[in-house]
Amino acid sequence: MRIIAELPHPDFKISILNMNQKYIVKIEQGALEQTYKIPEMDLTDGVNSVFELLDEAFLKTIAERFITMGTDYKDAFYRYNY
Repeated sequence: MRIIAELPHPDFKISILNMNQKYIVKIEQGALEQTYKIPEMDLTDGVNSVFELLDEAFLKTIAERFITMGTDYKDAFYRYNY
């Protein structure tokens, strides 16, 4: 697995990796991570198509999902400790 691109974003780290004929989009925010695997054969313009997939609407959904993930983690941690 190798990193082929990193995209700047003010709220999270976005890395694009390549492994086994798939692009892996890894998005990190603190201790949380979301990954998306995209087969190379599903894209017409290689890694440039991955950049196009990461539009504002998709990134907004990712940010909302991080909020939900954080809440889920805090709730589970609270149940574990109390």
